[in-house]
Amino acid sequence: MTGPTQTPETWVLLRGLTREQRHWGGFPKLLTEHLPGARIVPLDLPGNGRLCAQTSPATVAEMAEQCRAELSRQGIRPPYRVLAMSLGAMVTTAWALGHPDEIQGCVLINTSMRPFSPFYRRLRPRNYPLMLKLALLGGTSRQWEEAILKITTRHPPQPEQQVRDWIAYRDECPVSRDNALRQLWAAARYTAPTEGPSTRTLILCSARDGLVDPRCSRQLAASWNTDFAEHPSAGHDLPLDDGPWVATQVRKWHSASRSRR
Repeated sequence: MTGPTQTPETWVLLRGLTREQRHWGGFPKLLTEHLPGARIVPLDLPGNGRLCAQTSPATVAEMAEQCRAELSRQGIRPPYRVLAMSLGAMVTTAWALGHPDEIQGCVLINTSMRPFSPFYRRLRPRNYPLMLKLALLGGTSRQWEEAILKITTRHPPQPEQQVRDWIAYRDECPVSRDNALRQLWAAARYTAPTEGPSTRTLILCSARDGLVDPRCSRQLAASWNTDFAEHPSAGHDLPLDDGPWVATQVRKWHSASRSRR
């Protein structure tokens, strides 16, 4: 007789401000190869991707509730492990704090939260002129995506193809200006507690992040006393710049977590 079928571990993937699940590129497949048997579930935040017609919640906590509702709609039950970037990492934190029984592990990538870092580290001032110019004067899809690639990456594979793909995503599932502002407003206002989630947490950051100062992640990891690793040369979009490094860090951390049980 064979034993009962074991339920696969569920890893939820969340992106950041105005980005959608297709922006992960080949990373979900790569993570599957490093976590054999795991179920990888990329989600879109409301207002992004296939949910672009929805109104983005005005708070990070509401975004977390929307993620829970979407997983329930898909018939995917907890517990979950969550790997998330930037705004998605804030959503993950709120989720793990509000529903600690649902989250068995968090991997937070290049995030920043009040009260651990001042605003000028959470969004580097050198990016203000370009972003304001595009926002106020209205840039083309190519201008926006080339600017995002420049700000968020250091050595992306096939950069021209990345820009073309991102333009296609933007044109197919456009994020409205109102939704972008609501997401930005939610991220700017979110304040994390001085003590982090009770679940084991790994914080990853990039030493050459051009969007968020890596000191934000360092300070967060130190304050919460979490596991931490830093990539020496990648930019903000760490899974794009070096997906194999991220997947390897997750596999090592996850294996160590399981051996401690």
